Amino acid sequence: MQLPNPRFDTRTLPYGEAAIAEAAALIATGGCVAVPTETVYGLAADATSSDAVAGIYTAKGRPAFNPLIVHVPDRHAAERIAMFDRDARALADAFWPGPLTLVLPLRPDAPIAAAATAGLKTVAIRVPQHRAMQALLAATDRPLAAPSANASGSISPTRASHVATSLGGRIALIVDDGPTSGGIESTIVALGGAPRLLRPGPIPAERIEREIGRWLGGAGETVESPGQIASHYAPAKPVRLDADARQDGEWLIGFGAIAGDDTLSAAGDLDEAAARLFDALHRADMSDAARIAVAPIPQDGIGAAINDRLRRAANR
Repeated sequence: MQLPNPRFDTRTLPYGEAAIAEAAALIATGGCVAVPTETVYGLAADATSSDAVAGIYTAKGRPAFNPLIVHVPDRHAAERIAMFDRDARALADAFWPGPLTLVLPLRPDAPIAAAATAGLKTVAIRVPQHRAMQALLAATDRPLAAPSANASGSISPTRASHVATSLGGRIALIVDDGPTSGGIESTIVALGGAPRLLRPGPIPAERIEREIGRWLGGAGETVESPGQIASHYAPAKPVRLDADARQDGEWLIGFGAIAGDDTLSAAGDLDEAAARLFDALHRADMSDAARIAVAPIPQDGIGAAINDRLRRAANR
């Protein structure tokens, strides 16, 4: 979705020292820039600056009650912001850097802007793996708030071109390092009490449960982290799930033996399906078809995360 009232001549630069230096300079002056992570492209800004964080909410049209994920270079930096217990340390050691976000109690002296946590006493924090985000963290030497780089509620971006379509004119710079490898936003787990899965993602719940030796509970009614709003990741067109054939006026996204106008994985590979999910939804949304249909996806492993995104995309 293209937001109204453009303010910027949005530029796209290929990943490299020059692009990271320019991105860091923009962040140092309170701006926000789009940068890839291993999951999706993020919209990064200084997490310690209220004005910079407000710029993220403005660019995305994001509701202020929806908190942001704070990105840091390593666990030591994370422990200066959040209070870690045994479970948090175990999960950080097992899965960081990588696509796991932990929601932990915020340290009273943490320099994180209240807007980044939506005023909560917890903080969502992650150590990313992607070279571009890690380079930007090193160049800025500060924690970076970075939700997905798209208009709030719309399809997440896995390519720089997706960012340009959604936020062109709303941000100054996009760092392009090609398509993201994972394609699905991070798994989010709340700790500091009974562990709970707030958002399924690339790291399945069963792997987390094995690491901490406890079952994960579910999310409550309160929004504690990104990705919990019922309608999210949504194309402009209606989405029909569990489709075994195309109906009139539909663009069918296939999987496995069900072929379509596009496919998430002809081989039935769930990792490949996750990497291609949002890209396929973007193509379907840009097609001439009036509606989108998606073939059934198994619930196993990362399939739970794929189905979570599809359910929210269909809940328009």
